[in-house]
Amino acid sequence: MFSKQPYNGLENGRKNTMKKIICKVEYDTEAAELVMKKTGGVPGDPAGYEESLYKMPDGKLFLYVNGGPESPYTEENIKRMSAAKAEEWKNA
Repeated sequence: MFSKQPYNGLENGRKNTMKKIICKVEYDTEAAELVMKKTGGVPGDPAGYEESLYKMPDGKLFLYVNGGPESPYTEENIKRMSAAKAEEWKNA
């Protein structure tokens, strides 16, 4: 079950920061605007995770994911997203 929450850019006192180059394009959480964040579980839950949708200044969208060792996202990652997929994700 997801929790959609207002987000102030801080998780446990720190901002999630990650950069990844995909197809020669740099996706950077610090340079992008956070659009929406969804979380599953509670802090400290090994199956807990977060998904954060970001929009870059040029309009490109990406999903930052991270989670515990028993979650779908055992390592933090960035995934490109089309506008249609982002809308689908937001409404799920």
